[in-house]
Amino acid sequence: MSEILESVPNYSVGNDEEVIEKIITPFRENEGVNLLDYSADPDHNRLVVTNVGGAEDLFEATLESIGIAIEKIDMNEHSGEHPRMGATDVVPFTPVRGVTMTEAIELAKKLAKEAAERFDLPIYLYEEAATRPERRDLSEIRRGEFEGFPEKIKKQNWKPDFGPERVHPTAGVTAIGARKPLVAFNVNLKTDDLTIAEAVAKKVRHSSGGLRYCKAMGVDLEGKDAVQVSMNMTDYTNTSLQQAFELIRVEAERHGVDILESEIVGLVPSGALIDVAEHYLKLRDFSSDQIIENRLLEE
Repeated sequence: MSEILESVPNYSVGNDEEVIEKIITPFRENEGVNLLDYSADPDHNRLVVTNVGGAEDLFEATLESIGIAIEKIDMNEHSGEHPRMGATDVVPFTPVRGVTMTEAIELAKKLAKEAAERFDLPIYLYEEAATRPERRDLSEIRRGEFEGFPEKIKKQNWKPDFGPERVHPTAGVTAIGARKPLVAFNVNLKTDDLTIAEAVAKKVRHSSGGLRYCKAMGVDLEGKDAVQVSMNMTDYTNTSLQQAFELIRVEAERHGVDILESEIVGLVPSGALIDVAEHYLKLRDFSSDQIIENRLLEE
């Protein structure tokens, strides 16, 4: 396959195995799509699916999957720690090989137009595909969540890019876009005090004066005696995972709390972990060519 894109659709379901399996089936069954990973989190009540493939195959599989999510998920009954606004909450496309960002944007627009028409679904374009500056940031689109969108969508500056100017009664609204690779990185703290996680997240996220390419929020992990700083690292080449980790460690210590563990949701570019290894191992003149698997792939 000479032209490869990545898609990472997020769905508002994390604890119903039957629905999860139905949603990922179109990606499993499309021969032109490689389902790399899917991660369902009951606390977030969210499903993150990672696929790679050609533009047309990803278009067909994702469109079918959106239809299944609309049929199986009722947002009126959904609750979870992660902000959300739709059954299919967000669909980002990322160029991987032989594809430009412009082509990824065109795929996002094509999918948005077809899904809006077929499913009577309001859709917003975001990040590189955004039609307005305030729509580049997904959190701005999602602000108010499903419950607040019936009023938000009536405002002149929040009319959807495609579809009806009203919220789908059960599926809400969806954002589709194109972006650089994103790393979903979470750090769990040894406390059940959510206010500490929220305070630490505020120090870490860019919108509150923290790290430039970091979005963060505090999450309560029910039944784990722990809370979480849940992050999206939107450009790991300029804000590394270890920068976020170390800032969280320092801020947590100010509250008398230690880090329990960290986790990566879905897949991660090797470069992000190489940066971590170089930092903590203090490697000198290290190169990705020294990784056995990378050399094998070159053969």
